[in-house]
Amino acid sequence: MIRGMLAAAAALLLTSAPPARAQVQMIVNFAAGGPSDIVARLMQSEMAASLGQAVVVRNAVGAAGTIGTAEAARARPDGQTLLMTPVGPVAIQPHFRRGLTYTLDSFAPVCQVADSPVVMMTPKTSGLRTVADVVARARAQGQGFPFASTGAGSIPHISMIALMRLATIEMNHIPYGGSGQVMLAFQQGQVQLFTDQTLLIRQYDLHPIAFLTERRNPDFPEVPTMREQGFDLVYSIWSGLYAPAGTPEPVLQRLEAACERTMRNAEVVAGMTRVAQPILYRNRAEFAAFSRAESEKFRSLIESAGLRAAD
Repeated sequence: MIRGMLAAAAALLLTSAPPARAQVQMIVNFAAGGPSDIVARLMQSEMAASLGQAVVVRNAVGAAGTIGTAEAARARPDGQTLLMTPVGPVAIQPHFRRGLTYTLDSFAPVCQVADSPVVMMTPKTSGLRTVADVVARARAQGQGFPFASTGAGSIPHISMIALMRLATIEMNHIPYGGSGQVMLAFQQGQVQLFTDQTLLIRQYDLHPIAFLTERRNPDFPEVPTMREQGFDLVYSIWSGLYAPAGTPEPVLQRLEAACERTMRNAEVVAGMTRVAQPILYRNRAEFAAFSRAESEKFRSLIESAGLRAAD
């Protein structure tokens, strides 16, 4: 009888025990091996330790990051799905593409983690060394001169549209699913010009033509800015974590605390430095205000320039 009572008690304990926390899915809206993916995987282990849950990084790519972003927007707002995204899919694309199923308001900002400088780059065999070289070749070849981007409406695309308008030149826009695909296109000779984040320069032994920054980059002090070469273009690619709108406040607080701890972790800091991703941490309130300001900035730019997804 005692044995039966013990078995019943054990069964009761098993059925009433709280379930193990489900894993957190961190959706990356660009391809594996690109800057967003690298940052997510650098954060993965420490985020898991901070949350006390497994964190799984999953790439959902396509349409300049909007496919993965739309998927994250549809997710249940329970803290089990996060979106790691650069600026484009959340602050640019909703103004650039018609028919998207989400806006910035579809998300609850959690934290900003990085703000990366943007650089125009080319294979060392291209013969392009300065912005003047780029402009001259564009004038000679026009639509026959292609440049790569990570999708229409991305910073790599918008920044080149801005250059074409300032320099009164035309080039052929070739969108790719991510920077890894662009690097393969470089190697195959399909394109020779790309504007994106700096980690690619040393990783693929490329020639940096110009930084789209206020000042020269201390890691590449010999490379002039676009302003120094006659074009007032300043862009950066920031990245951050978002949860679906409607995620409960206590859950957002827990996610924010985990993000802050992660970005202070020595191994994460070292890793971000190694891949040329300068950490710029903003908490929830700061990141929400910054996201709104960036969204409005790009809305104004896109509308005033008359840009559409077909450009």
